[in-house]
Amino acid sequence: MTGEIFDVTGHLLGTVVAVQANFYRVQMDQEAGEQVSRGAKEKLDLNASLPSPPLLLCTRRTRLKKIGQQVMVGDRVVVEEPDWAGGRGAIAEVLPRQSELDRPAIANVNQILLVFAVADPPLEPYQLSRFLIKAESTGLDVLLCLNKSDLISPQEQQKVSDRLLGWGYQPIFISVKDGINTEQAARYLSNKITVIAGPSGVGKSSLINTLIDTAKLRVGEVSGKLARGRHTTRHTELFELPSGGMLADTPGFNQPDMDCVSEELIHYFPEARKRLAVASCRFSDCLHRDEPECVVRGDWERYEHYLEFLDAAIAHQTQLHQQADPESTMKLKSKSKGKGQSQYEPKLESKKYRRISRKTQLQDLQELYRDEE
Repeated sequence: MTGEIFDVTGHLLGTVVAVQANFYRVQMDQEAGEQVSRGAKEKLDLNASLPSPPLLLCTRRTRLKKIGQQVMVGDRVVVEEPDWAGGRGAIAEVLPRQSELDRPAIANVNQILLVFAVADPPLEPYQLSRFLIKAESTGLDVLLCLNKSDLISPQEQQKVSDRLLGWGYQPIFISVKDGINTEQAARYLSNKITVIAGPSGVGKSSLINTLIDTAKLRVGEVSGKLARGRHTTRHTELFELPSGGMLADTPGFNQPDMDCVSEELIHYFPEARKRLAVASCRFSDCLHRDEPECVVRGDWERYEHYLEFLDAAIAHQTQLHQQADPESTMKLKSKSKGKGQSQYEPKLESKKYRRISRKTQLQDLQELYRDEE
């Protein structure tokens, strides 16, 4: 997002759009171009072409590193000593964040745009539900776009729409290939920082290339053998939208981690929130499985998804507890196949089977010699 070029102290402001090793690409606010034209450009070649707004490759001040201040994509930062000709600068301060995500690591996001395909690869309700829950857990607004709508009939679209309305979502059916409803999707992104997410191969990069001509992201094809997309996005990067706002492309992943608190999980289901808004369970700590007088347990479609996600959330919490408790004799092992199932198995005693280091052996010998003397 762009804003005022100066803060109250008159410092230059910008937004971090990409992080590369120890360097940060900072897009200066739109008014920075005016400052260059008024003053700094007098020292430059007048025929030189500068991006508008200017884009600087910045380092982080040592002071920020010493205090452990992380600089994330999406951060609003104060830039010092800008070298407009060389395109360089230094980040002196990170402004307070309005929001923060861990995966992907990005700050000041307003909403999440989930992109799925209705065909090629086929829409998987369980996978979609898992992405929706992960998005809801961030507390941000969630938009749902269903790409490749040109591959299904209007009747099939209506069937999918009705189903998702029951989940509490109004999807936008788009086709990047045929340009269907892409402008409608763009209107929801105006003047906001939006994270675009979803499984590989559904058209995220193609959508960004359609909305932003200068993005030029690499686009992969869907694997015919696995009916899954090939991973093309390698890092998180912000792209400025023509209508204002920014769009963040994120590395694709097939199964988001279910690392939420088990007691909070039910609130990430809109259809369950509707039930809890008009009634309450008998027990305040109800997990909505087999407790008596539960108002959530019932015949709604995603209830089975909730039970599976609940098991995963409980397993995750148990694993965290065991990591904090070194005396635990069990460990949690995730299976490589299936829908994230996991199981407990005994763990080896700490260091029992580790070879004694030479340093330890030498220290033991020295102690032995001292005892003999």
